[in-house]
Amino acid sequence: MKKVAVGIDIGGTNTVIGIVSQNGNVLLKTNIITPSHGDFERYTAELSVAIKKLISEAGEQIKNLNVIGIGIGAPIGNYHTGTIDFATNLSFKGRLPVVDSVRRHFPEMSVVVLTNDANAAAMGEMIYGGAKGMRDFVMFTLGTGVGSGIVANGELIIGADGLAGEIGHSALIPGGRLCSCGFLGHLEAYCSAPGMKQTAFELLAQNENSGSLLSEIPLSELDSKMIFEAAEKGDKIALEVFEKTGEWLGMGLANTVYHLSPGAIFLFGGPTAAGNLLFKPAKASMEKNLLSIYKNKIEILPSKLNPGDAAIVGASALVWKEIEK
Repeated sequence: MKKVAVGIDIGGTNTVIGIVSQNGNVLLKTNIITPSHGDFERYTAELSVAIKKLISEAGEQIKNLNVIGIGIGAPIGNYHTGTIDFATNLSFKGRLPVVDSVRRHFPEMSVVVLTNDANAAAMGEMIYGGAKGMRDFVMFTLGTGVGSGIVANGELIIGADGLAGEIGHSALIPGGRLCSCGFLGHLEAYCSAPGMKQTAFELLAQNENSGSLLSEIPLSELDSKMIFEAAEKGDKIALEVFEKTGEWLGMGLANTVYHLSPGAIFLFGGPTAAGNLLFKPAKASMEKNLLSIYKNKIEILPSKLNPGDAAIVGASALVWKEIEK
């Protein structure tokens, strides 16, 4: 009998679904668009159809397939209640009963579990990635937002209300940029992919005659990958975007060290593909903002999970953890 779990990553643009083995290998995966229509029940029905189709396809390829559960990672996913609570980057509003809705379509599943998407990624890193054997680490996911998953004493920190780990919404610069959540000056407003885009346009406005490659790209089309490509070509504005992003990120990481004193901090997400363009200034800024008792103790490491599979692998890991209880 081949035991597998379904891992689901609900993102603002796409929802990725995978069939994942107990050792973290993605055997089969697919995706659907995370819709903008705002009808949550319609979406979960579409999601359930896609899951059933993928399980059927996996069953045709793998003999004696046994799907033991479904793990879901989502923005503002609440482990305790099984709900997504007022996510700002989804079209569905309010408190969404994800686990209950999915369970109605899969009553035979012994486990249907949900958590924050960044928590799921941290779980995957701990079980399958670079944090194997670590008992104290933090994982930051840099993308549309800035998420974080905290592991302390070998356990994922979820919090009394299931919503621990929203470090991306910690205050970085009082009265600063508008964050996607509506507050000002949060870490996410500076270190997410949209934050990097905002930094680029601010720098371009300050340096109108810079001759930057980025000045040729319309605002609606610019993304963090384009900034990276320009930086690789030596573009001064693009390089400064990474310097500033790293500086702000390092300040946030220093605050995290003060709170948790982790053994390591892992970075995951699209902007981290820039390597030392981001990691070097982030490390320098973190060390600059640390007391001497913390200096040169905490590594900043890239995730060792496959970027395309990390979220669904992490979500599937929730199932195995749940069964162990």
